[in-house]
This record gives sequence, C-alpha cells and structure tokens, in this order.
Amino acid sequence: MSKCAVEVGRPSPGMHSRHPKKMSEYGVQLHEKQRLRRHYGMQEGQFRLFFQRATQVKGVMPGEALLQSLEMRLDNLVFRLGFALSRRAARQLVLHKHVSVNGRRADVPSMVLKQGSVIQVKGNQRSQNAARRALETTAKRTVSPWLVLDQENLKGEVLRVPSREEIAPFVNEQLVVELYSR
Repeated sequence: MSKCAVEVGRPSPGMHSRHPKKMSEYGVQLHEKQRLRRHYGMQEGQFRLFFQRATQVKGVMPGEALLQSLEMRLDNLVFRLGFALSRRAARQLVLHKHVSVNGRRADVPSMVLKQGSVIQVKGNQRSQNAARRALETTAKRTVSPWLVLDQENLKGEVLRVPSREEIAPFVNEQLVVELYSR
C-alpha cells in the first residue's frame, strides 16, 4: 500500500492545499502514466522505450501491448510467481544472478520473456532459501492463470501472454497512450 499523496489521491500536506484545483487533461494523463511507471518500478527513459516498442506491435492496441510487455518483464514474472515479496526485491534477485531463464543465467531484470519461457531459481542454498521464504509468505496469493508454478523445484513457466482482462485494471492505459501521442 503506497503512502504517496499522489498515489492515494489525497491533497498534499500544507496550509494552502485544502482546496485542490481541478486537474487539467494533461495532469490526469501524466498522473496515470506516473502510476503505471511507479507500479513497475521503472525509470522514465526505459518506460518510454517500452511504449515505443508497444506502438510498433501489429494487431494490438498500443495500451494493451504496453501492459503486456510490462507484465512479461523478468522482474515482474519473478514477483508474480512468488519468488520475491515485491517487484523491487524481484529486481534485486535477478540482478544478483539468483535466477535462470531457460537454463541460462539471467541478470537483466528488464528482459522481456516469451511464451514457453521457464524461470528457475538457481541451485545454490542462499538463492533457494530466499525464494522459499518468499513463497511461504505469499502462499495465500494465487498465481496468475497464464503462469505455472512448481514450488518444489522453484520453477515457473509462462504459458501465454496475458490478455488485458487478466492484467489488474488499476490504470487507464488509454490516457498513457494519449499523453505520449502529443
């Protein structure tokens, strides 16, 4: 749960912020883009690159393609499988080379995976202990239907690219598309 006033929707603290001004159209679009960017823990330049790639995908709306590519990032998939408690912890798990993809060492959190990719926590004891602790903590959380988790072997597989309905509708991606289309 975020405490940021922008994320929660509260006015910022201070004497002169009791009556917040109505946000402009640009402000609403920027707010949605910032929410999405912060949700996935990305810098602005990297987020813009993902958007540019999403606009080049044929047959899919740019907003949906953006969300799909963000969901298919390695750090996000490690988080979704439950090997880490947060996306930031998942990013660190990947950066410290505790994860392999399709049997090869992976240390780039922004790597976009494809359908059929297999993610596995490395065989050393420290890596496996960290992942098992996270799995115990997130035992109540269900794994997304487009992923398969093998808890005993600390392995997960991407069955398919998620549809828009399977991605939590926390943001209006059309506003992000409109912002970058200016």
